Amino acid sequence: MNERLDALRTYLLKKKHHAFVRTAEEAGIAGLNERFAREGTPDQMRSAMVFSEMMKNQDPVILPGEKIVFTRTIKDVPFIYTEKEWEGIKATHYIHERGTVSNISPDYETTIRLGLGARKDEVKARLAQGNAGEEGKIFLESVLKCIDSLQDLILRYEETARAIGAEDTAEVLSNVRTKGAGSFREALQLLRIIHFAIWAADNYHNTLGRFDQYMYPYYRHDIDNGILTPGEAFDLLEEFFLTCNKDSDFYPGMQQGDNGQSIVLGGRDSDGNYLFNELSEMCLKASYELRLIDPKINIRVDSRTPDEIFEMGSRLTKIGLGFPQYSNDDVVIPGLVRKGYSEKDARNYVVAACWEFIIPKVAMDIVNIDGLSLAACVKDALPGLKDCKDYDAFYSLVDKEIRKEADLICAKHKDLYMIPSPMMSLLMDGTIERARDISLGCKYNNFGIHGTGLATATDSLAAIRKYVFEEKTVTPERLLAALKADFKNDPELKELLRKEAPKMGQDIDWVDSIGTDLLDSFDKALEGRHNERGGIYRAGTGTAMYYIWHARDLGATPDGRTAEENIPANYSPSLFMKQKGPISVIKSFSKPHLQRVINGGPLTLEFDQTVFSNEESIRKLGMLVKTFITLGGHQLQLNTVNREELLDAKAHPENHRQLIVRVWGWSGYFVELDECYQDHVISRIEFGV
Repeated sequence: MNERLDALRTYLLKKKHHAFVRTAEEAGIAGLNERFAREGTPDQMRSAMVFSEMMKNQDPVILPGEKIVFTRTIKDVPFIYTEKEWEGIKATHYIHERGTVSNISPDYETTIRLGLGARKDEVKARLAQGNAGEEGKIFLESVLKCIDSLQDLILRYEETARAIGAEDTAEVLSNVRTKGAGSFREALQLLRIIHFAIWAADNYHNTLGRFDQYMYPYYRHDIDNGILTPGEAFDLLEEFFLTCNKDSDFYPGMQQGDNGQSIVLGGRDSDGNYLFNELSEMCLKASYELRLIDPKINIRVDSRTPDEIFEMGSRLTKIGLGFPQYSNDDVVIPGLVRKGYSEKDARNYVVAACWEFIIPKVAMDIVNIDGLSLAACVKDALPGLKDCKDYDAFYSLVDKEIRKEADLICAKHKDLYMIPSPMMSLLMDGTIERARDISLGCKYNNFGIHGTGLATATDSLAAIRKYVFEEKTVTPERLLAALKADFKNDPELKELLRKEAPKMGQDIDWVDSIGTDLLDSFDKALEGRHNERGGIYRAGTGTAMYYIWHARDLGATPDGRTAEENIPANYSPSLFMKQKGPISVIKSFSKPHLQRVINGGPLTLEFDQTVFSNEESIRKLGMLVKTFITLGGHQLQLNTVNREELLDAKAHPENHRQLIVRVWGWSGYFVELDECYQDHVISRIEFGV
């Protein structure tokens, strides 16, 4: 990192740019919703008008030494509805999260290539056809308003750059205000502007998609034509990565860091060529050097991926960033095809904010619409335990509970309403041609359901099968009484279930087959169901924040877990499993039919920092990752932690401001997390290599 970038990094980490930030109220735009209500403004135009006011009231700020500009100076985005209006909408519609379009992968590539001017002409031409209908006309006019206001802000930035003598920056801004990018720097600048814009349009969890693929032609052009040296291109890349950390504390999410700024590297084309290129490698090096939480790196790999790719990724794991996350094309692509995605689209998949598999440009999938607790389904079946003659009879009760819970979940998702997003719509395929906002759907409109507590459910069933039905050393009555009393009346049974009972992650085939059965039941419970938008439901192995929520209501479980204890995050072993090492875990968790639960959700492993003492440890970790992929695992994320450091950071946060951990599908600064998430990270099992 050169001196200029190091100074800019320090400036951003110290949040000096916050001196330029105002609230919407301070900017005089907080009361727009009242005006909209009085005037009966259509919702699509409301979104465009709020965006326009956000752009109009931004103060052009160019930070010291910046070459890639745009800094958000209005913290909050005004809501388009009054409280009364929103309550009325919620009374008759299902609202997902904040009600806004989120967690999809836009088509940056087309606008970067064609430019905002050409996109504006496209919208005008569609309007001129005169057959869009009244709703379509309002939509197209809303998109035009967004483009115009964004171009006006670019012009004001250009004027600011000229005023301070930054002629090269002004020239770049002048070009990208109307034209497509003609260089790597222009492509990065226009991407920054577009990405800035959709956040300011109140969309969130905005991924960056296959960054190394759509940006590579600009990099290659400049290198081949002597416009940039590889070192100069690397500096620009690092600066773009810095911009992802500039406004991120204004972005909505469960916690700071949960902002969805993920990028995907690698993968194969339809001819089988591996697409990891020079820019892909530079992205890993930039993350290694900057050591910041954004953007989150994901690498698409398969059983044929060269060993050096895994070793490059392991270097990032070593320094504790919590990424890269790995996704296995050998499993993911056929799994997505099985769910109805075309092979062409499936081959182009990326990950959403955390890990969910989504398709850029053409999918309005809501991949985290709900969560099903597999552990709760086992718990809810327990009252029938004493009437079951064998394990299979009891499992049939669990299967019924999974189906029942799936019924309840799917019944909730009726009359979905999403706030229109004309700015995001510009970046999605077919919306201009259809004159239809992306909030109303796209080519794919599937819903994803997280599956929580798999290890807890599997271990509970394994204990019941072994001790209640096979060995008959624990009666149903004794087990039920102990669970009701949270094991306070039977500590001996608690110790048996907790420490001696077999667990998923110990590479015991019959135990792991229970996990397979549970995931198959989950998939079958959603099979054949369609949502109101014509999409399907996808089962997944991720948990998001549900691993905290579902644990609170679960009570004690037959694996020896007490009521107040956590359940694992994502697709991971029990927090108190007697470990045999990471190889046993990856063997266990690669056995299920993972193509069926393709909403996504990684096996998450924690490693103690002390194991990374030399180059050999890097190589070993890379081989461990490749083994999981070769065995048929679908997704893997690794976290490097030091328990003593985490405990000290909790006690003395002022000494550990830059300590990064992986939480569930994102990396954040440990000291900024809520205590429940801090405690969960501390409680996870640490492995060696």
